[in-house]
Amino acid sequence: MEFPTIHTNFWDAVIAIPVIILLTQLIKTFFKPPAFLVPNIAVILGLFISVFISHRGHLISGIFMGFFYGYAAIGNFASLKTTVLAYRGEKEET
Repeated sequence: MEFPTIHTNFWDAVIAIPVIILLTQLIKTFFKPPAFLVPNIAVILGLFISVFISHRGHLISGIFMGFFYGYAAIGNFASLKTTVLAYRGEKEET
C-alpha cells in the first residue's frame, strides 16, 4: 500500500480553519452544547469539510487532513482567546 500524496494549499490554511472556527462558534451560540463537546464538534466539522469538500474522492487524505483542520481550529481559537484575555488583563473562567 502506498501512502497518498497530500497537498496543502491556500484552502487549507486560509479558508477551512476560519470556517470551522466560525461554524463551531455558531453552533455554540445557537445550540449551547456542553463545553467538553465543543472540541469534538470542531473535529467533526473538520472531517466533514475535508472528506466532502477539499479532499473529495480520496478518503484517506480527507480523514488525515480533517483531523488537522479540526485541531488547528481548536488551537487557533484557544490562542486567540488567551491573547484577548491577556490583553484585557482578565483571567480565564474555568
